[in-house]
Amino acid sequence: MNFIKTSLEGVIEINPKVHGDHRGFFLETWSHERYKEVGINEKFVQDNHSRSSRGVLRGMHYQLKHSQGKLLRVVNGEVFDVALDIRIGSPTFGKAAWTTLSSKKNNQFYIPPGFAHGFLVISDIADFEYKCTDYYYPEDEGAIRWDDPSLDIPWPNIKPILSNKDIQARFLNDIPQEELPVFCK
Repeated sequence: MNFIKTSLEGVIEINPKVHGDHRGFFLETWSHERYKEVGINEKFVQDNHSRSSRGVLRGMHYQLKHSQGKLLRVVNGEVFDVALDIRIGSPTFGKAAWTTLSSKKNNQFYIPPGFAHGFLVISDIADFEYKCTDYYYPEDEGAIRWDDPSLDIPWPNIKPILSNKDIQARFLNDIPQEELPVFCK
């Protein structure tokens, strides 16, 4: 297993060892002890699975009081995946890290609590699975404009398909501080 740290503290790309032969393949997608060695010492309480078609963009979403850490992977297809530091007082506030997650690479992306998350489907279909450190509370969710120019995220050149929530999302600088998580070292 190969753990790659990004420019954002705590955000990690994981490339598991894939054991394959003529019958297929096997890979480990979660091991508390192994992941704990690189700082992912989470108790995951909920698993989610979404399916989306090419051009669907979901994000940038976060929860305030019930902030979720996420361990993400694509089991079919490919997505451009983004973590955005929105923690008030963080030295990397407003900075993003991204990767391409795909079923061909079998890679994962870990995003700690306090970050916003979003992804854009770049294959015909993508099945996206992720583990969460807290439950989903719709009344606690916030959204940041995916195309906020201050974030400088290099989204692939695909016209996105958005939900009403994502169309109406605010720019990061327009969100009051009390509606964002606080950085805790």
